[in-house]
Parts: sequence; structure tokens; C-alpha cells
Amino acid sequence: MKSFSFEKTELEGLIKICPFVAEDNRGCFIKDYALELFKNNGINLELKEVFYTHSKKGVIRAIHFQKVKEQAKLVRVIKGKIYDVVVDLRPDSKTLGKWLGFFLSDENYDELFIPRGFGHGYLVLEDSIVAYKCDEKFFAEHDSGIIWNDHDINIKWPLELVNNKIIISDRDKSLQSYKDFIDKNR
Repeated sequence: MKSFSFEKTELEGLIKICPFVAEDNRGCFIKDYALELFKNNGINLELKEVFYTHSKKGVIRAIHFQKVKEQAKLVRVIKGKIYDVVVDLRPDSKTLGKWLGFFLSDENYDELFIPRGFGHGYLVLEDSIVAYKCDEKFFAEHDSGIIWNDHDINIKWPLELVNNKIIISDRDKSLQSYKDFIDKNR
């Protein structure tokens, strides 16, 4: 049995969480969110919507965020394995433009609390289902992002794990650069 643990990262507010997991010969029971426990650990996350994506191996979901009515998110892999990337996009942050990557899977149970002001994307390493638990509704008109291979952010995607064969949407191919994002938000 594993109890909840909360691990701060070098990006202030971004927290790696190991949820409560009880395993036995039948399988396991997972509790990945508890309002009071999260609040006691400095995470104020009251959920408004939950989404799931089902993605094939090799899919890259670029660095997405909501530019108005920002969303804090709790992200966990229900099935499969991904390389999850979080980018600090807070204008007054000392780590603006910095990124961290995490391997999340249905085997390690880890999840990420991603505060408002961060961009989020991932590379799918095997067919996967990913859950997003959000503290704000999704508004398509405010959805934005930064291109996955932006040279200024310089994310080190482990493309060799998908034999360099990626699947990316037309929309994600045409997202703005980090420089354009910064210029628009000065």
C-alpha cells in the first residue's frame, strides 16, 4: 500500500503526486484526489470538469493552455505511458520559459498538479488514456498553445522511444512560437 505523497519541483507550484494505492491479488484501488488532503498540502483544487484523451503511440500533444480563465489541472495516466511536459508561462516567474518532463504511466500511478499559468503537453509512448481534472471549464475560444518543437524552450522529447515517428494535429503544427507568446504578453 502506498499513501499519498506530494513532491515539490523546481517550478514553483508544480507538484508531482503519488496517490493512495492499495494493491492485492485482485488488482488495485486508487484514490488520486481528496479535496481536504490536497488543501492541507497547499493545493487549492476544486474540480469543475474532467476530461480524458485516448491517444495512439507517437502522438504529440503540444504545449496547451487557456489564455483567459486559466485552468489548474491534475493529470494522470489511466492506461498506457506518456512523457509529460510542463512549461512555466507565468510572466513574473523566475522560471519563465523553463520546462520539466515526467514519465507518467498506469504502472507508476504518478500524477501532476499543474497550476494556472503553465503550459502542458505530452508524447504518447504507448497507446494511452490520460485524465485531466480541471478547476475551470474548458473554453475553446480561449484555448491556445506553443508549438511542440519550439527552439527557445528546447524541450528534449524522447522521440527515440517512438522510433521518431510522431503524429501531430494540423492545429498543433501551426501553434505560435514561445517568442510570439512572450511578445503578445508583454
